[in-house]
Parts: sequence; structure tokens; C-alpha cells
Amino acid sequence: FAGVEWIFRVTGFICSLLSLGFGIILANSKYWRLWEFDNNVVQLVYIGLWEAYYHWEFNFSGTETIILVHSPVNSTWTISPEFQYARNLILLAMLIKPVVVIFCSAALRVSIIKTSVPEIQIVCYKCSVLILILSSLCTIISVTWNHVVDLYGNTTLDFPPTFPVKKEALIKKHNTHVFPMGLVTSTLSLLGVIMFLYEIRSLKFQKKLNAQHASKHGDDRSINECACVCQMCQETP
Repeated sequence: FAGVEWIFRVTGFICSLLSLGFGIILANSKYWRLWEFDNNVVQLVYIGLWEAYYHWEFNFSGTETIILVHSPVNSTWTISPEFQYARNLILLAMLIKPVVVIFCSAALRVSIIKTSVPEIQIVCYKCSVLILILSSLCTIISVTWNHVVDLYGNTTLDFPPTFPVKKEALIKKHNTHVFPMGLVTSTLSLLGVIMFLYEIRSLKFQKKLNAQHASKHGDDRSINECACVCQMCQETP
């Protein structure tokens, strides 16, 4: 039974770490939007949450040269609602997920102590469950909304006036790994939630056993004390 408990703890902790890692990769991905243009200078634009990239082709001393150009996605852009929400939700998920790692580490540390306190572990795991559910919702909403509006809707996201290509030259929007990666990230968070819920159930059972053991020990002690008192009374002349 103890071995099963450790499987829940370690698996939940690993899922939380993996979810955090995938979330960081997702937030820094430059593939939130991949647009193709009918333009001789810029054919593809990779749009991340905070920065856009494109390959700029130009002729330098008779040689065709291609360089990767970075352009910050800032207030000069026309930011669409789904894109702004994706930014905020992903940022929120990134900020709260490290708290899960802290709570899990604290719960694991408490479980190593010989006189472990199930109540503390239960509180840590309950907080972890709530945070993981919130982060999972933030991630799935942001990637789904972005994916649907970009490929099947009419997004208002647009480049600044100084951008080398205009949105009117857009000819194709490509699928990227952002949507499936968001699903994987949310799935890992939910797996962590399931593991922690099983662990909470095990800890509550352990808490109940400890209470029964303490009650039985107290009753035995009371019986022994009464027996000693009776024996002393019998020995008194």
C-alpha cells in the first residue's frame, strides 16, 4: 500500500514538472500563427505571443542573402481579442505552475519524516489540484480559441505600418504544433490532478487509521490505569 502511495506522489510530481516544461515551451513558441504571403521579400511570417519572425531575402553584392528578422509584437500591432487573451492566460498559467512544484516538494518532504502529518500533505495536494485545474483551463482555452479564430474565423490581428509585408497579401494560414502541444500540456496537468486526488484519498484513509489507532491506544491506557488503581486499592489495608 505504501508503494502505491509513492507511485501516486512521484507520478503526480513528474506530470506537474512536465506540464510546467511544456508550458514554458508553448509560451515561447514562435508558431502561434504561421502565415504565408504572396510577396517577393517575405514569404512566411512566424508569429509568437510576444515576438514575430520572418526570413528577409535581399540581394547583396550580387548574392541572394536571407536573414532571420525579429519583430516585437507590441502596441504598434493591431492585437486581436483572442490573441490578447491567449497572452494573458498563458502568462497566468506560467506564473502559477511553479507554485504546484513548491507544494508537491513540501508534501514529499513531509512524507519522508517518520512522524508525517497527513493533514499538511492533504492541504498541499488540494492546493496543487486547484492550481493545476486552473492552469489547464487557461492553456486549453488560449490554444483552442487561437486555433479556431486563426484557421476558421476572421482574426483582426494585423501588422504595424512599417512591417515589410501587408496582411492583404496573405494567401494561406498553416497549422502548427501549438494546438496539439497545448492539449498535451493540459493533459499532463489533468493526469497530475488525478494522481493527487488518489493520493489525497490515501492520506485521508491513513488519517482515519491513525485516529483509530490513537483512540484504541488511549482506551488501552485508560484500562491499564484503572487496573493499577484497583490493584493499589486491594493492597491497601
